[in-house]
Amino acid sequence: MDVFEALATRRSIRGFRPDPVPRPMIERILAAASRAPSGSNIQPWHVRVTQGAEKARLSAELRAAHEAGAAVPREYEYYPRKWREPYQARRRKVGFGLYELAGVARGDLAAGNAQRARNFDFFGAPVGLFFTIDRDLEQGSWLDFGMFLQSIMLAARGLGLDTCPQAAFCDHHDVVRRVLGLADDQVMVCGMSLGFEDKGEPTNALVTERAKLADFVTFGPEE
Repeated sequence: MDVFEALATRRSIRGFRPDPVPRPMIERILAAASRAPSGSNIQPWHVRVTQGAEKARLSAELRAAHEAGAAVPREYEYYPRKWREPYQARRRKVGFGLYELAGVARGDLAAGNAQRARNFDFFGAPVGLFFTIDRDLEQGSWLDFGMFLQSIMLAARGLGLDTCPQAAFCDHHDVVRRVLGLADDQVMVCGMSLGFEDKGEPTNALVTERAKLADFVTFGPEE
């Protein structure tokens, strides 16, 4: 598919088929994404791939930590410290839409918690990716990292695969660090599930809205 189709069809998939993703395909995606731009070409990204028995063990430990309420402070703030409009409304709309598709009634805390726990099973995906960045790098390198992550997701779409970038893992970065042997001098940016969409998963019907150009674009005068 061309890049515009990849951009239009990229979604956060929350239900994958168990079909394995061949290593050459994973390598092709990561190699393509490595062409993402970075200031002075420093390429500040590190990737840890997990599959099979190791991923299953990681999932089990993450689920146990989640069920025990053993979340640890995140190493960086992903969301606003204080929500305001229009961001609060957008957040609520996507959250209510997702939970409705998942069959979670408003106020059902147990069902909501069970849905959140699916993050730690990688939503059934056969491949988990974890991204880390050196602690001494600055905000510009984090911006570069975002372009690298988007490149991975678009390259995956180009090969007929789907992804779900997940900040939820950051609540248990200590577990991920221990099981996967991540270096202490690196911050875990996020995790990502990679695989083939399960078209029978109800939550995959979620299509999020986007603001109109007029809401975020200002054109200067034309010559």
